[in-house]
Amino acid sequence: MHKITIILSCFFQLVLFAQDSQNCNCCSENHRAFDFWIGEWEVINSKDGSPAGSSAISKGEGGCVVRENWTSANAGYTGTSLNFFNAQTNQWEQLWVDNAGASLKLKGNRVENQIILTSEEFTKADGKPYKNRITWTKNDDGTVRQLWEVLDEEGNVSIAFDGLYLKVLNAKNR
Repeated sequence: MHKITIILSCFFQLVLFAQDSQNCNCCSENHRAFDFWIGEWEVINSKDGSPAGSSAISKGEGGCVVRENWTSANAGYTGTSLNFFNAQTNQWEQLWVDNAGASLKLKGNRVENQIILTSEEFTKADGKPYKNRITWTKNDDGTVRQLWEVLDEEGNVSIAFDGLYLKVLNAKNR
């Protein structure tokens, strides 16, 4: 009788474990594509190495959301982004909101070691259409480059931000 109880107990634990792993709504490879950005980061400007800010990137909502909390090196500027893989559209989406009242919505996909997200077209004060394109690149040394480009209708690019994310432990050991 004791052996039957042990066998049944093991069987029920296995069934419960299988159900838990099947209930993971955001455990696909696509949902994990942006995990390389998770961590505590010091961010520097790629061009001159000057401090740009700090960022804490975490995973939440059962692994369905990658949340960024940004603090600029320029005192008083902060922002938050919510990033998620939309299984219905098969795309990554980002919503950025900052304490200056600005927001940005982006969509796109992973391409090899990069996440490339683009905004809808918008019009600047000059009356011309533009798009934002932000690319996060996972570098071999564990850093992440974030390149924010603004593209005009002819494909000309201006750079809004080019930052290098250094893990806090690595940054302190530089």
